[in-house]
Amino acid sequence: MSTEKKFASQADLEEKKTTFIQLSDNAWAYTAEGDPNSGVIVGDDSVMVLDTTATPAMAQALIRHIRSITDKPIKYVVLSHYHAVRVLGASAYKAEGAEQVIASRGTYEMIVERGEQDMHSEIDRFPRLFAGVETVPGLTWPTMVFDRELSIYMGKLEVKLMHIGMGHTKGDTIAWIPSQKVCFSGDLVEYGAAAYTGDAQLEEWPATLDLLRAMGAEKLVPGRGPALLDPAQVNAAIDYTRDFVTTLLGAAREAVAAGKSLKEAMAHVRSKMDPKFGHVFIYEHCLPFDVTRAVDEASGIKHPRIWTAERDQQMWHSLQE
Repeated sequence: MSTEKKFASQADLEEKKTTFIQLSDNAWAYTAEGDPNSGVIVGDDSVMVLDTTATPAMAQALIRHIRSITDKPIKYVVLSHYHAVRVLGASAYKAEGAEQVIASRGTYEMIVERGEQDMHSEIDRFPRLFAGVETVPGLTWPTMVFDRELSIYMGKLEVKLMHIGMGHTKGDTIAWIPSQKVCFSGDLVEYGAAAYTGDAQLEEWPATLDLLRAMGAEKLVPGRGPALLDPAQVNAAIDYTRDFVTTLLGAAREAVAAGKSLKEAMAHVRSKMDPKFGHVFIYEHCLPFDVTRAVDEASGIKHPRIWTAERDQQMWHSLQE
């Protein structure tokens, strides 16, 4: 009889407490104890949702929060990047007035290249986040794609959608309200939760964080963790994310230079990461994927390999006793 451990995420079945808080005249944060966050911007004539939740069924809770503050149409759906837990709820917003699903070109390219495989991989790994998965009609495709920057005017309110650099993925998009210095970072910034780096560009990530810091956000909604409500918290979260990704890649480079196997590399990375990050949300979920990607990047594999349900299992087997 097999006693092999399952993915940590498969045993994570406890519901998380969600919060919906106002950040400025126009911005709200929807956060959930280490689950993926979403953002809401209410303009003069319409609403923008940043990251959709994992399924149309799960999206209904966010829609109820939005309808408690406004009856304006939810005209824009923005994808901060492509991962199934953030984008497969998009179809729920069509009934609420959604006209545009907006993503960066890098994100669009990721959907083309690996969207189908990523969807099946994540659904297998995150049963709780994909409650109501039968309501997902298929992949989420953008209707509008931009290269570096796109300004949306929601009446008089300007929202800038920006791809300032690679990090969590090659297509990361932030939403920025310049008049209020509010930023929605997606998974470029995490706080109190592990950074998932299975599709990351680890070497570039710190420089992208530097550009984000230079914008001077006074409030920021990270990909996971609580909303950050003042500049000191914003800077602490950027520092935290930088420390996570640089410690990870540095340890992986040491392991590769020493000729260690993936399993040995995992032990070496843990020796550096566990003392600082072992207690945070989803650390055990992420670490096998994080170490595998970091070892790949340290070995010269610049473009992340595609995760499939089969590759997930192969990687997992190689790390078990």
